[in-house]
Amino acid sequence: MATGADKRAGGTSAKHALALMLAFGLSHGAAIAASKEDRVFTIGNYPLEARDQNAVAAKERAIAEGQQAAFRSLLKRLVPVTAYKRLGQLKGVKAGGLIESFAVRSERNSSTAYIASYDFVFSPEPVRRLLEKEGIPYLDRQALTVTIVPAYRVAPDAAKGLPPTLAATAGSDAWLYAWKALDLGNALTPGSLQPLKPEVHADTVRKLSEGDFGMLRTLTQAYGTETVVLAVLEPEASQKKLNVVLVGRDAVQNFYLKRTYRLDGDLAYTAELAAVISLSILEGRWKAINDRGATAPTPATSWDPATPAPRLDSSGPPSTQAGEGPLTIAVVFRGMEEWQAISRQLAHTPEIAGLEVLGLSARRARVALSYPGGPQTLALALAQQGLILESTREGWLLTRR
Repeated sequence: MATGADKRAGGTSAKHALALMLAFGLSHGAAIAASKEDRVFTIGNYPLEARDQNAVAAKERAIAEGQQAAFRSLLKRLVPVTAYKRLGQLKGVKAGGLIESFAVRSERNSSTAYIASYDFVFSPEPVRRLLEKEGIPYLDRQALTVTIVPAYRVAPDAAKGLPPTLAATAGSDAWLYAWKALDLGNALTPGSLQPLKPEVHADTVRKLSEGDFGMLRTLTQAYGTETVVLAVLEPEASQKKLNVVLVGRDAVQNFYLKRTYRLDGDLAYTAELAAVISLSILEGRWKAINDRGATAPTPATSWDPATPAPRLDSSGPPSTQAGEGPLTIAVVFRGMEEWQAISRQLAHTPEIAGLEVLGLSARRARVALSYPGGPQTLALALAQQGLILESTREGWLLTRR
């Protein structure tokens, strides 16, 4: 979603923006659909707004600024928060040259204003090459889809004297609409929006909101999936703040998070802000477990995880001596849940440093790390955790017992 700063930010020239539209013939058409693997490079339902001396100039400006702002949103989606400062290296990059296609979802204009919603599809390879060239770590593989259940709750002590704008119906509508406006399908942690089901009773919502994980089974059974997150929006009795609780299991593990937002009279705006930040949190959790310790370019697509890991040298099996630099390891697992468990074990193994995910697929990953004493010593440490690190003809291979 665009912030006010995004909408005001500069972009490519208006002439170039219109030239792109003409070249692709997409001023009112459908954007070229990205492949399933590259969906994260699509920024969907992105708001554009600009004013100028006439309608044509306003539209040109909105498109030019909008594509730059959408590019910034893409970068923040792909890059871990710890590397956001390095995005300043890309300030001079013109987004127009990286856009593969775009389409208009909705638009309206006046004699001096243009307001619209666009889908921008960025070309994956040029974006990857740009990030790798600048040495900026990134993750472009989506997590498992998470079922997201928005729920609006009014506590008994807050119900008295509640204005119509914060009543159950108005609150539920605002919260649900805020989530519907997000680009959930293309997110790094994709979401499937579902309504609160009758079998999830108010008492269950209350207990989950208070952090009672014993009620999580009720939620997973109701939606038929282990990856389900209840997103609860609740006004405080003072009516000056909104509490948002995210509780459930995402693509990483079970979690509970409570955050408070100031309510400045506009429930819709605050709900939208809370939904945007909530999605960013889910994406950030996925990036954290996959990009932990990344300090170099992450060529996530330059290696096919279905092939054996490359050797550490060209003369034979990997060297076992310490002090030779990062160790590259192929990791084999049965599913994403097992991969997440393995990556957590590696991240919490004492003395492992510089842990970086270089490639990730449905059944294999490639990681780089450093460990004092070399791979043989590391193998002994990992064996105590049920992980088997062994030298093969193709390189070091890590599996779980």
